[in-house]
Amino acid sequence: MFKRISFIISFAALLLITISCHNNPIKHFEGQAFGTLYSITYVDTGNSDSESQLHSQIDSLLAELSHTFSIFDTNSIIYRWNKGEDVELNEDFLMVLHISKAVSECTDGAFDCTVQPLVQLWGFGKDGVRHTVADDTLATVREFVGFQLVDLQSDSIIRKDPRVQLNFNAVAKGYAVDKVADWLMEHGYANCLVEIGGEVAARGDKHGKPWKVGIQTPTKTADGTQESFQAIPLPDHRAVATSGNYRNYFEEGGERYTHILDPRTGHPERTNLLSVTVLAPDCATADAYATAFMVLGHEKSSKIVKQNPDLEAWFIIADENGKWRVERQQPTANS
Repeated sequence: MFKRISFIISFAALLLITISCHNNPIKHFEGQAFGTLYSITYVDTGNSDSESQLHSQIDSLLAELSHTFSIFDTNSIIYRWNKGEDVELNEDFLMVLHISKAVSECTDGAFDCTVQPLVQLWGFGKDGVRHTVADDTLATVREFVGFQLVDLQSDSIIRKDPRVQLNFNAVAKGYAVDKVADWLMEHGYANCLVEIGGEVAARGDKHGKPWKVGIQTPTKTADGTQESFQAIPLPDHRAVATSGNYRNYFEEGGERYTHILDPRTGHPERTNLLSVTVLAPDCATADAYATAFMVLGHEKSSKIVKQNPDLEAWFIIADENGKWRVERQQPTANS
């Protein structure tokens, strides 16, 4: 699995049983999906749905999405497509592929969902043995990695090489966040905060004030204590996602190899970034850009943000002494 450990810590956890002075209390519940935890915080409007009913319905929705995007579910759409089966693609699958292609084009291929063969090669799949890769082996696998090998039709995909395989793990969680948030709105919960593994989307507000999320402090080790150093407001119909390299990696020969792979070279990313948090109109887009920016590095990523009025980013940058600083990048005024 091209598994990204997300690094947004929702402040909703602080509101688990809070009842405000407003007439409508804030409620919260949690569950599991996509191999991680999810949390739902919402302003109760007195709808007939009980919390257990909501929980069950969202679990069902997330199970359907996992059945589309899980590369380990042998009956999932993506698993069967990767195996070369003639499988009907649903709307969610095609939508995520379109989002992936758009971000790939905007980042000169730094984001590419055809990266699955590289994920397997480096051992970052489920239960994989992580290891360095010989140059000749890498060159062979790179021959069938790249969006240019995928012809995206309106309701189908044609691969130009039968060895092409897809991996949506760097965008599917964000997409699922959007789907759940929209589902809640459609069912009368206009003010809610949805988080899956740290990817977060907001709808409405929290009693007249924006929802807030926190950006996590980088840890020196993969199991270091998670703490937030900055809270940021999350307005209506905005989302955040974070990608970082200090939670999922292996070390060999005194060198660290992260799980974030550069699809253009086949190697793990090599920048001075520890993490990137991206604010965007939807969580799927934020998710994809966060991964791409880790590959591109601070300078190139900042240029993209400056030119895109829909994006905003917080870069955590390390220096040669291991110290880090935060730089916020917003679009320029004339974007």
